[in-house]
Formats: sequence, C-alpha cells, structure tokens
Amino acid sequence: MGDKDEVDAPPHEVIVSSFFMDKRLVTQEQFQKIMGANPSRWSGGRNPVEQLRWSDAVRFCNKRSELEGLQPCYDLNTLKCNFDASGYRLPTEAEWEYACRAGTTTKYFFGDDASKLPEYGWFEQNSDYKYQKVGKKKPNPWGLYDMCGNVTEWVLDQYDADYYKQCAQSGVVVDPWNKATKPYPHSVRGGSWDDEALVCRSAARRGSDRAWKMQDPQLPKSVWYFSDAQWVGFRIVRPLKVPPPEQMQKYWTSGVERD
Repeated sequence: MGDKDEVDAPPHEVIVSSFFMDKRLVTQEQFQKIMGANPSRWSGGRNPVEQLRWSDAVRFCNKRSELEGLQPCYDLNTLKCNFDASGYRLPTEAEWEYACRAGTTTKYFFGDDASKLPEYGWFEQNSDYKYQKVGKKKPNPWGLYDMCGNVTEWVLDQYDADYYKQCAQSGVVVDPWNKATKPYPHSVRGGSWDDEALVCRSAARRGSDRAWKMQDPQLPKSVWYFSDAQWVGFRIVRPLKVPPPEQMQKYWTSGVERD
C-alpha cells in the first residue's frame, strides 16, 4: 500500500482477509430499487448513485443484506460496524486498495503511464464534466470496473493523513482498519470525473468534509450550484468466510457520532 504523496506513503505490506466485492459501482437503478429514492443530480439508471452521505451508503448495505437474508453489518442507532457479520458493508481502505491494485505495484493498475488512463477511467479530461454510466471503460485485471475514476468511493475508515505511516511502523498488519469515531472525515478512494489523473492512482486517498453536504439555498435550484458531493458514490463488499454467531457478537467495534 502507498505511493509517493505524503498521505499515501510509505509503501508497506498488509494482509487482507478474503472478501467478495461488487464488480461495479452501486447504480442509481439499484439504489432506487432497494431504498425507494434516488438522491443523484443527473438521473439515469446505469449511472452511479451519488450525492449521498456515508450514512446513506451504510443504510443501503443493511437493506440489501436484509433483503438477501444476511446479517446486517451496521447498528443504525450508533452507526457502529460489525466487521464480521455476514452481510454487506463498505470496504476498508486496505481492502479497496488491494482490490484496485489487483496484484500490481505500479501507480495505476495498468502501469505508470497516466496517458493510458482514458482507457480505464472517467476523469477531468474525458468525462464531459459529469459522471458516466458504470462499466463502460476497461476493468482492472480482476474484472472490477471504474476503480480509477467516475465517482470516488466511500470506504469504512476514518481518514487520517498519517495512518499509513503508523501502519508501516507496525510491521505487516492484518486487516488494517482505522475505526471511525466521528462523522468527518471519512476516507474516500478512487478519484472521480472531476479529478486530475494524479488523484486516480491506486494509492491516492483523501478525507470527506461536512461542506460536501451543503445544498443550494436558491429555489428553484441553480444548475450551476455544485453541492452535495456529486463526485462521491460507493461499491460494497461482504466477507468470504463468516465466523460463528457467538464470535460475531464481539465485533461492534467501530462507530460514529450522529450527524
């Protein structure tokens, strides 16, 4: 994990337990079907859902888990996460980067040459200033689409600029996870349609801000008012192996204050 930027460094080895990950970003069509609403600015079924809070992504994970007969991962009263429940949840930063890299160690999963990025992702040079339908670009070597662009992705961790430095000092860490204790900042990964190529690297990371929730005060809403984090979406994971029920009850180990 890690790259040359201060918050991405230093490169270090981690061990990540096996998990399943959605091949594509959660779409507006999927979010509407499960949650009965679509918060996105530019509607369209196969476009990625966006303009949603971290807690909205968490609620989607729980609802999808319940519909498929799986144990929900989140306590919606406290937003604590049961990391080892059988249901869906957001990936940790480590899981997300492991999946994005797909066994590579270069800046991007396709190499170090940023000029190839238009083949794999939507970013400021080719996005037409908005997100695009999911799965239209080439996937990474493990068949995951839109890992380097389109919309940046919510992950489970609290954002800490020094977290990678701390992990590197601890040797090889198993399933690293910076457990959240407050709503901001949460980590987001992957770069977006509004970002330069540098932000779409496999290791690039940044934190959320309360201002992302700011809404247009005008009525009717102005088409020029860039609010509500139109560049943030998500994809979800679930564990490959699920521990027995008595062990699961011990893992309400991360939560955030109400926001």
